[in-house]
Formats: sequence, C-alpha cells, structure tokens
Amino acid sequence: MEEKEINIEELLKKAENEQETVAPEAEAKAAEEEKTDTNVTDEEGKTDEESAPADPLAELQNQVEELKKEMLYKQAEFENYRKRTIKEKADLILGGGEKTIKEILPVLDDFERALADKTDDVNAVREGMQLIFNKFVSTLEKLGVKKIETEGADFNVDFHEAIALVPGMGDAMKGKVIDCTKTGYTLNDKVIRHAQVAVGQ
Repeated sequence: MEEKEINIEELLKKAENEQETVAPEAEAKAAEEEKTDTNVTDEEGKTDEESAPADPLAELQNQVEELKKEMLYKQAEFENYRKRTIKEKADLILGGGEKTIKEILPVLDDFERALADKTDDVNAVREGMQLIFNKFVSTLEKLGVKKIETEGADFNVDFHEAIALVPGMGDAMKGKVIDCTKTGYTLNDKVIRHAQVAVGQ
C-alpha cells in the first residue's frame, strides 16, 4: 500500500513537473503559431483588398456624373452666349438707328428754318433749298449712302434696272445709259435701290 502511494505521489510530482515544463513551451508555441496565422491572415487580407478590382458599375456611374456636369456647364455657357448675342444684335440695331436719326436731325432743322422764312425772293428760296439738299447728300454719304452714277455709264444689271430701250442712238450709245428716271443708291457698297434707266439699243 505504502509503495503504491509512493509511486503515485512520485508520478503526480513527475507529471506536475512535466506540465510546468511543457506548458510554457506549449503556450509559447501556440502564441507563435497564432501570431503567424494572424500575420498570414492580415497579409492575405491586404493582398486581397489591393488586388481586388474596382467596381466597374461604380466607375461607369462616376463617368456618367462627370459627363452630366460637363454637359450642363456647356449648355449654360451656350445659353449665355445666345442671350449675349441677341442683346448685342438688338443694341447694334437700336444704336444704328439712333446714329442715323442724329445725323439727319440738323437737316430737318434747316427745313424748319426754310419754311419759317417768309421771303418772296425765289432765288433766295432756291439757293436755300440747294444748300439743304447738299447738306442732306453729305449727311447720307457720312452714313455710307452713295448715289449710283449713271451718266454715260455702260448698262450694268448689278446697278441698273432697264425700264426702256431707246432705238436709233447709234453704235456709240448702244448698251449705254441714255437717261435715269429714278436714282439708285448703295449702302456701304451694297445696292439698296437699283437706278431705273433707259438704255440705247
């Protein structure tokens, strides 16, 4: 009985000693393995995240949003350009009309003074009318309006409108302007009214 107990006690002591020796080693080994597993897991996780391809749908949606913004910007820019162009055109038309009226008003003043004059001198009236006429022609020329010259000119469909053919004028006057019944005018070298003329046949 006593021998068995001694053996049991020795075995117990031996087992305890082995456990104390093995436990730290086992714990250290287990901790090391766990650390290794964690590092592998972390590295695999990082690798998976880094190597994972971006979501193509999200990328396309971002591109669509960018294109929408760009389109709205261009549309707003074009609308502003259109409004600015319309305003500039309206200002040009109104400004051009204002300039023309301002240039003509002095001639109107001369007509008013001529009508207010009660003189009976026909020559004085004629001379006054000639001065007003010359001033009016000069004003029109400043505005770009010029008379189409017809005297002795060759008939030109770009400037003249033939309303009559005059026979028997001789070969020298054939195809030339014989008479002008209505004066033609150009505005900045553009015909705004053709001269009505009689042409030699």
